[in-house]
Amino acid sequence: MSKDTQQSMPQKGVFTGIIEKDENNNYFCGEYLLDYKMVQAKFNVGDWITIKSVIENPSDMSYKQYPKKSRNFDKANHKPE
Repeated sequence: MSKDTQQSMPQKGVFTGIIEKDENNNYFCGEYLLDYKMVQAKFNVGDWITIKSVIENPSDMSYKQYPKKSRNFDKANHKPE
């Protein structure tokens, strides 16, 4: 993502970015692990989302890579400010 793209996106919430999937099938956005079931149900890899809140990642398996997790996120608002 370019700096211009980041600056043109509204920054409401904790973080705005694109859903990605790593080699362990974890969904993430930036440094934040996303709730797997929620992404599967409502989103696709490549969707722009805004993370509204984060918690400490409770999973021992993915904590090292993603110390923060979110279950509170939604599609990003692309309207100009």
